[in-house]
Amino acid sequence: MRIESAKPTIQLRDYRPPAYRVHTVALTIDIGDGHTLVDATLDMERAPGVAADTPLRLHGVDLELEVLEVDGEVVPEAGRHMEGEELVVTRSLPDRFRLHSRVRIHPETNTALEGLYRSNGMYCTQCEAEGFRKITFYPDRPDVMARFTTTIRADRKRFPVLLGNGNLVAEGELAHGRHFATWEDPFPKPSYLFAMVAGHLACKRDSFTTMSGRLVDLRIYVEERDLEKVGHAMASLKRAMRWDEEVYGREYDLDIYMIVAVSHFNMGAMENKGLNIFNTSCVLAHPATTTDAGFQRVESVIAHEYFHNWSGNRVTCRDWFQLSLKEGFTVFRDQQFSADMLSPSVQRIEDVNFLRVYQFTEDAGPLAHPVRPESFVEINNFYTATVYEKGSEIVRMLHTVLGAAGFRKGTDLYFSRYDGQAVTVEDFVQALADANGRDLSTFMQWYRQPGTPALHVQGEYRAAAREYRLTLRQESQQMPGFPAPQPLPVPVRLALLGGDGRELPLQTGAGAAKETVVLLAKDEQTFVFGGVEEAPVPSLLRNFSAPVRIHHALSLEEKLFLVRHDSNGFNRWLTAQDLLCSELLRLAKDSAAGRHLLPDATLLDTLAAVLPEIGDKDAALAAKLMQLPSLLQLIDSSAQPDPDALHMARECFRHALARRLEGWLLLQIERIHSSEYVYDDHSIAGRSLRNTALSLLVDLEPGYHALATEQIDKSRHMTDEAAALVALVHADSIEAPAYLERFAARWQQEALVMDQWFAMQATAPLANAVHRVGQLREHPDFHRDNPNRVRALIGQFANNNPRAFHQQDGSGYRLLVEEVGKLDAINPQVAARLLGTMSSWRRFDAERRHHAAQCLERLAGGSLSPDVRETLERLRAAPAA
Repeated sequence: MRIESAKPTIQLRDYRPPAYRVHTVALTIDIGDGHTLVDATLDMERAPGVAADTPLRLHGVDLELEVLEVDGEVVPEAGRHMEGEELVVTRSLPDRFRLHSRVRIHPETNTALEGLYRSNGMYCTQCEAEGFRKITFYPDRPDVMARFTTTIRADRKRFPVLLGNGNLVAEGELAHGRHFATWEDPFPKPSYLFAMVAGHLACKRDSFTTMSGRLVDLRIYVEERDLEKVGHAMASLKRAMRWDEEVYGREYDLDIYMIVAVSHFNMGAMENKGLNIFNTSCVLAHPATTTDAGFQRVESVIAHEYFHNWSGNRVTCRDWFQLSLKEGFTVFRDQQFSADMLSPSVQRIEDVNFLRVYQFTEDAGPLAHPVRPESFVEINNFYTATVYEKGSEIVRMLHTVLGAAGFRKGTDLYFSRYDGQAVTVEDFVQALADANGRDLSTFMQWYRQPGTPALHVQGEYRAAAREYRLTLRQESQQMPGFPAPQPLPVPVRLALLGGDGRELPLQTGAGAAKETVVLLAKDEQTFVFGGVEEAPVPSLLRNFSAPVRIHHALSLEEKLFLVRHDSNGFNRWLTAQDLLCSELLRLAKDSAAGRHLLPDATLLDTLAAVLPEIGDKDAALAAKLMQLPSLLQLIDSSAQPDPDALHMARECFRHALARRLEGWLLLQIERIHSSEYVYDDHSIAGRSLRNTALSLLVDLEPGYHALATEQIDKSRHMTDEAAALVALVHADSIEAPAYLERFAARWQQEALVMDQWFAMQATAPLANAVHRVGQLREHPDFHRDNPNRVRALIGQFANNNPRAFHQQDGSGYRLLVEEVGKLDAINPQVAARLLGTMSSWRRFDAERRHHAAQCLERLAGGSLSPDVRETLERLRAAPAA
């Protein structure tokens, strides 16, 4: 049984520089049977101005201390003691000294997957954010940067591959069938970037020639049977390396770049210097086992972690409150890269859709926090959509305001000014400002203030003056701890469309342009455009130039006009989504009142006319336009959501749209044949259109279920096979059980494919979904010690099946809380993130709130980790909506 201990709340305002610095670290990690010995030798120095009697504080968790010496002299127990997670050395210390420690650790029983642990017989590490303290005693904070040399010792037969950060400088044989490898990282780094791996692994090798002519050795390590699945990852890495040189001027700095795929991993991947450790789901890709979405995720995550070499490693965070400094900036960079690799408009649609569904919801609930939090108990709880996605949108706004050339000037200065340092978001914004001679200080308010602003828009055309007046007003809600929200700088990219759909010329300071950016810097401003020859329809917030909820004072006819004619593909989608959301909310009200559901004929007519036209030119955009707002988004848009009524409304409109487009949908299935897999934007777009059409038809009536079974039987790759099976499962087809059984039998040895099998059932919006997920928990292939499998079943159910999760009888809440309790004893980080899916519980009706409150109260009565306890207390403290 866990003995619960409270962790202190860490406050941003309490930050102090480290009292002691570490210059070099020499680690020897000796992997034995049932335990590992870690010897650490630290060359340290007291920081200038620090009093001589200041104690040395080293972090350490679950370490068995065997030796502690200062300059070769043993530190007696009287000269040291533990305070929480800190080993406090109170004996007097010289200005410079060498600290040596030896600890015994037990990676084999480390199910939290932080620090050094074992995964499928391989030893590996995860040290971000505070995992290094589970390996040895150390000032485990990101502003302590040192040069590491790591020697790994292990049995050669069981662990022939020994990897560490930096470059390999020595290797050799030891007695009793053991061997060693020594790795040296020439660049100072914080402890969270430390990594090592010991295992029996196969390797795919390649090379890359940098822009200065250096040859870099590229290696991807996987289990032998997965070697055929890493070609896409290697190609993605080389594309990312070239792109970062061309777009940001950033060249790789070591002789070797390694990636290791691990099946047990709490995150997607980790950017450890020179030795990236990845979740297998972000490395392995093969047409037979991986969907288009999987291929795209591998490419994106490979790029993200590589880009961290500069935006995160060479320049890192002063403290964990600055997490978005590296993550928000790097998410923006990987989104830019993905847009350049495939379709820019579709990439932006996918990024914004995720932002609006998950981050906007987070920003409106009890787990809301600023992009740079003011405090935390457990930093793992702040690896959130706000820090990552909203953080990237702040960087995007800065890019929009400065332009591509100005932003590049700013990042060049940032990297050169702060190379090898641990800095803050203020430093980043100031570097952009200094490089461009601009005052960007108001953008810091985006980092300090939680919540999603509302942007209210009113337009007026004055024919006599030939001018268009655009009035923008922003509104931010008061939130706990932030009673007086300040105006934010909101860049609005816009164009004015004439009656024929063309973009009218706009008079700007640089002359006439078809598109411009205005900056709303106050609560309300009016912008005047002269020389406008006719009453225009404004296309606003193009490419989502700011993360706001926009409220147009446009008529239905004007919005339908934008869906038909807007030259910006993203804005076509955004306008259609907002129209559809309004219509589905209207239908849900009728459903809740017991009225007959009748979808709006004008909206259906517009979509029926526009979709075939767009589909001939841009299949990917047509597929996105056919995908209705998710149930999660509808819940977020409702004052007091009724998941059942919203589901009925959505199904009603889906059926009406499918019936209106029936002939054209059939044509797409016949025209776009399943063929050999090719990874490019044209092929992905075709598959997306075909499979979206298939989903609509299968959901329309059982007569079309044969289309799905035929596609499964003839499929030549996982994208088409999985899409057809999902369509059958979610339509509750009588054919689904047999095809699910066949799928599981075929792919039982492929863990990532089985994750898809669990997920497609967990997300089925069916009346018996809670019961089905409960049964799947007892399946022999469901393992709570594997985060991927937990996310595939419990995470997908709670995050992406709101109709079932928010069952009125509370059964969905009970299932989740029961799992959180079990998982907390195994992996607190995963458990806390799952519990976060309860964030909207107070927004529902009284019966659902009653069941949710009971579940949370029951969980609160147990012994919990700090991770889960912090999330639970924030959920329970949430005020009623």
